[in-house]
Amino acid sequence: MKETFTSKVETAFYWKKGVEKTTTKTPYIITHDFPKLGLLTSLRFLEWISENPEGIISLPTGKTPEYFIKYTRHILENWSKTETRQLLGEYGLSEVKKPKLRGLQFVQIDEFYPISPAQHNSFHNYVMRFYIEGFGLDVNKALLINSDEIRLAGGRHYSEVFPDSVIDLGLRYREAKSAAEEIRKASIFSIDNWCSGYEEKIREKGGIGFFLGGVGPDGHIAFNTRGSDLYSTTRLKQTNFETQAVAAGDLGGIEISRNRLVITIGLGTITYNPDAVAIIFAAGEAKAEIVKASLESEMNTVYPATVLQRLPNARFYLTEGAACRLSESVERYYKSGEWTQSKTERAVIDLCQKLNKYGHHLSMDDLKSDPWCSLIPDLDEQTVTSVVNSIKSKLENGMQPNENQVIYHTGPHHDDIMLGIMPYTNRQLRSASNDVHFAIMTSGFTAVTNHFLISALEDTIKMLEKGDIQMINYPDFFEKGYAFKWDKDVYHFLDNVAKNNDYEKRRGLCHRIIRSAVVNWKIHDSFELNKVLRNAMINLKESYDGNINPPEIQILKGMLREFEEELVWAYYGVQVKNVHHLRLGFYKGEIFTEIPEKERDMVPILNQLRIIRPTIISLALDPEGSGPDTHYKVLQAIAGAVKEWSRETDLSKLRILGYRNVWYKFHAAEADLIVPVSLNALAVLEKSFAESYLSQVNASFPSYAHDGPFSELTRKTWVKQLKNIQLVLGKNYFYENDKALLRATHGLLYLKEMNVEQFVTIADVLRERLEGTPV
Repeated sequence: MKETFTSKVETAFYWKKGVEKTTTKTPYIITHDFPKLGLLTSLRFLEWISENPEGIISLPTGKTPEYFIKYTRHILENWSKTETRQLLGEYGLSEVKKPKLRGLQFVQIDEFYPISPAQHNSFHNYVMRFYIEGFGLDVNKALLINSDEIRLAGGRHYSEVFPDSVIDLGLRYREAKSAAEEIRKASIFSIDNWCSGYEEKIREKGGIGFFLGGVGPDGHIAFNTRGSDLYSTTRLKQTNFETQAVAAGDLGGIEISRNRLVITIGLGTITYNPDAVAIIFAAGEAKAEIVKASLESEMNTVYPATVLQRLPNARFYLTEGAACRLSESVERYYKSGEWTQSKTERAVIDLCQKLNKYGHHLSMDDLKSDPWCSLIPDLDEQTVTSVVNSIKSKLENGMQPNENQVIYHTGPHHDDIMLGIMPYTNRQLRSASNDVHFAIMTSGFTAVTNHFLISALEDTIKMLEKGDIQMINYPDFFEKGYAFKWDKDVYHFLDNVAKNNDYEKRRGLCHRIIRSAVVNWKIHDSFELNKVLRNAMINLKESYDGNINPPEIQILKGMLREFEEELVWAYYGVQVKNVHHLRLGFYKGEIFTEIPEKERDMVPILNQLRIIRPTIISLALDPEGSGPDTHYKVLQAIAGAVKEWSRETDLSKLRILGYRNVWYKFHAAEADLIVPVSLNALAVLEKSFAESYLSQVNASFPSYAHDGPFSELTRKTWVKQLKNIQLVLGKNYFYENDKALLRATHGLLYLKEMNVEQFVTIADVLRERLEGTPV
């Protein structure tokens, strides 16, 4: 049945999408893409505040609100312009007068504790920058969570009581064992009292009238993680691993977020006002499973967002990707449009998993009883056989050798190529007839923690003092010698991987730090070198975790990541000259990543394509909103470059391979190539990752799906993909196969192949989605 909405904005968006029915516990609206999600949210907010000019609002932090914030400011600043009036009219707001926001009362949703509000990575700072100042709200009417203003035992500041920012909540329940613990225990209760007061102030206002929030990977809203009481109030609490992994990027690493507590409003706080408009918005296929659980489950503590079922005005706003696992979306996928072989494959492969049955054991009753397999045209005993044959064909495609090819592998970040396609690159590199290049599109400096660089700088200074870095003694080193023998740094390091000599490996890293520093700071002698290294170390030690580093230190961090990438491919004899570092300019480490620009971001890729003239290009093909935003922005830049190149060169034979890695996965039905992964390939993956990606070994910025290095998560993914295909083909297909490569298979890698025309279509879609969006 069609939903009936009292909101004109929601009604307009709902009917535009043409969804035939919604039967979820909480109504939802689907938008085409991430910018449209921001537009919907912005217009609904403006509609609500026009009716509630002094209302109580709670708005989110993070990356998801990007287009909500941009559209809200853009519409308010251009209210009287023709284009804005047309937009407002299109969504039912033509009669609405321009709302005034000064009367609104803002309530901050949550905050890390303790954290200085002056830090750019505090939510207080975000709220002040984007909402209080950005929207022109009255700060005197706001309820904010400011760690500096929460008085602790004896009026102390948190820096006195918790100097390392670590708080043991066990002191709530156990006896203090020292005078210092007595102060900490009393301070925890002081924070608890502050939280109770915060809650009381919200309820005195009648509760939150307009709540907008995201949903975490575990289903949390605000910081109400899995298991939170459905009637919880504002409180100081611990988080779980999934939340800590997401917060690691804000706080400077999992080492920090694992030990940092949070203050959050509760689920009872959000739902206190029965008339509240409460909206959860989510973008990207990576959120699809938790969105499904949150919308299709009864109210329970495992999925905190189910609490919104209490509110008649609660909604989920979703992109198509975020909604794709909903039962109704799956039904629309199978029942709308023409039937394809891909639908047949997906239905049969999923049925094998649902029933935990091998493909050759599926009966006609199994197929007819399944809601999706039963839709397959001309369903008969040969249906499963056609899927089996298709999977075998994809495996054959994945085993085809590449000879006499020029191959251009691209990665948004360092390690993306390895984690996405390495077993395939290994075989390409074994043929001397191939010319293989690796191009990393961004600097990647945000993945290097301050602690890692401090340790590396300390070791470099010690080795300089001991005289263990002889290259600086060459008379022309600071003039031009530093620019030579970058390959030697790589070879020296890997030579000592073979020798298992940790000190010499470290010395190889320190060599590269010195070369990078000379380039970066234009150093002229050893005295200046020592001074620069010490000053950089002092700057890092005086910075808070997650702070924005000065440009020179960002560059140095990026150059260390570049060294790591060179180490990986040198395992196969790839020289530094074939590992390209583009450092695209849109990547600046800001909360909202800039949209790629033609001259700055597309042209450098285009120029490389013109020079290298690849016959095969690989790239990360993650859907919008799934995984780091950088992946999607790099895809836009590459797509633009290939489209431009196609206008001047015949690219009819160019092969484009899309891969995915730890952030999102292909379904086997989507893949065109299925690449066998041997135990040897898995061992090389984990060994080379551990020895080469020095800054990533401790997994400071992990995926929420795995508490450990990305290489371990990749291995688990490839092994799981094999298990899924074994259910279709049978295990014996592999261990009895006449091909040694298949007999040695213990994991599978999925790739999507496109020609230029197909890829250019993607480029056009990407461009169209961004046209007209505010920047």
